Amino acid sequence: MSDRLGRQIRFLEEADRLKAVRRQSVLLDGSRRENSAEHSWHVALAALVLQEHADDPVDIDRVLTLLLLHDLVEIDAGDTFLYDDAANRDKREREERAAERVFGLLPSEQSEILRDAWREFEDQRTPEARFAAAVDRLLPVLHNTHHDGALWKERGVGRARVIERNRPMARAAQRLWRWAESRIHAAFAERSG
Repeated sequence: MSDRLGRQIRFLEEADRLKAVRRQSVLLDGSRRENSAEHSWHVALAALVLQEHADDPVDIDRVLTLLLLHDLVEIDAGDTFLYDDAANRDKREREERAAERVFGLLPSEQSEILRDAWREFEDQRTPEARFAAAVDRLLPVLHNTHHDGALWKERGVGRARVIERNRPMARAAQRLWRWAESRIHAAFAERSG
């Protein structure tokens, strides 16, 4: 086996570890929390289905690439709960180190291309990255509102905080944001009886 192929296979073996990273969102059937690999697949599917709701034209192939790569750093950095201020303070630093190691398993030019795509998503410097990030925020809202905001309630996260942390969705997909915002309000209305 060539060194190039060996490095690519090693990267794919490492990527399999994403299946073991637990996220906070509970599956819609309520049976368990989802893992990061499931989330990556689901958010890519959501982007494919919802692309017509992007405010700007997007290259869907690029969006899918960004979404397939965006959480690979969680292999080392773990999933960071959106509402955990302490964990979010050093998130970028932890994820940068993880990106260097995980993408560094690949042959150098491929490593650079994928690491740059990961940074594009993180920096949200393109319409594709902004739309990918919007859909990435949409799915946890879908999960949490399906369960009437139970996770938010358990963690003491109020409606205003949920709105604030998810409002960036509106930068790329106003219709998706309006849908999410209405679901958030409904979940909190049911909670307060």
